[in-house]
Amino acid sequence: MWTVIYIAPTARLADMIKLKLSEEGFMVQARAISASKQQFEILVPSGEVEEIQEVLNSILRP
Repeated sequence: MWTVIYIAPTARLADMIKLKLSEEGFMVQARAISASKQQFEILVPSGEVEEIQEVLNSILRP
């Protein structure tokens, strides 16, 4: 099962997060919330949420 860990306000930020998490070896999905909004959900496997959250924090707050 997939869990949303972040909502990115732009496609560029969503792509950057997806790339960096993938480089760390995590499975990641990004999907648009709706066609009218420029927001994207970042989804990861439920069993890896805590570990990925730590990595995500280091990506967002270097």
